[in-house]
Amino acid sequence: MNEHVTHLTGENIQQILGEESFERPVLVDFWADWCAPCKALMPVLERLAAEYGGQFLLAKLDTEAEPQLAAQFGVRNLPTVALFKDGQGVDAFSGALPESEVRQFLDRHLPKVWDEDVNLAKNLMAEENYLEALPLLKSAYEMSGHEAGIERLLIEVYIRTKRLEEGRALLEAIPFQFQDDDFRRLQGLLDLAEKASETPEIKELQDKLDSDPDNQDLKYELALQYHSDGRIREALEHLYQVLLKNKGFRDGAARTSMVEIIQSLGKGDSLAVEYQRKLFTLLY
Repeated sequence: MNEHVTHLTGENIQQILGEESFERPVLVDFWADWCAPCKALMPVLERLAAEYGGQFLLAKLDTEAEPQLAAQFGVRNLPTVALFKDGQGVDAFSGALPESEVRQFLDRHLPKVWDEDVNLAKNLMAEENYLEALPLLKSAYEMSGHEAGIERLLIEVYIRTKRLEEGRALLEAIPFQFQDDDFRRLQGLLDLAEKASETPEIKELQDKLDSDPDNQDLKYELALQYHSDGRIREALEHLYQVLLKNKGFRDGAARTSMVEIIQSLGKGDSLAVEYQRKLFTLLY
């Protein structure tokens, strides 16, 4: 028996449900030796208890050895599995469910591995420390399978850190039926940020480039200005376009600038990965 599995008895019920369940969820498995479905389910529960590494305690209650406890909990069918948090039963199921359904049951109630990062990111956002919140939310967003609540936080951080292209891409992908008041708040933030990002320097360079679209010097200067203003995707794309025309532009200045921007994004950043691949394909 592993350290995350125990037997529930009349002697330790107070310690297990009255104390332990305040520290972590306790999954109580009501079983009996004569019950074939119980014997099929128990190895699944034991394996999950080990795999989840202490996120919950599996407490096995032998209903033949502890009939009064089984009656106290109102158990009528075997196997029955009940989840306790803070001394209270919060959910239960009966029957030998397949492992995939047991996982779904657990995942509805157990803390997610990314919850700590999300909570830390929220605290950083409250302190307006958006740059430090960004990698935490990006990681949590990927690990959660693009959970909607994390996505909204990530959109806001993208906007606050002037990564407006990424923010708009996520925002515009939200289905119409989920475009609620919070969606409209984020849309307003994005619109204001985009208007503010049109600095006189950018506008002047863009106007010149519109009149002379093949001028690589202008394109390079505009890329640097975009980077200065936090418009990272536009900066990288302009540098990439310069390198497409001239790999050795300004004795390697465009290449160096592009590499430095990519490195500043951090390892694993989706935008960094995208332009690393483009740069590698172009140069090699």
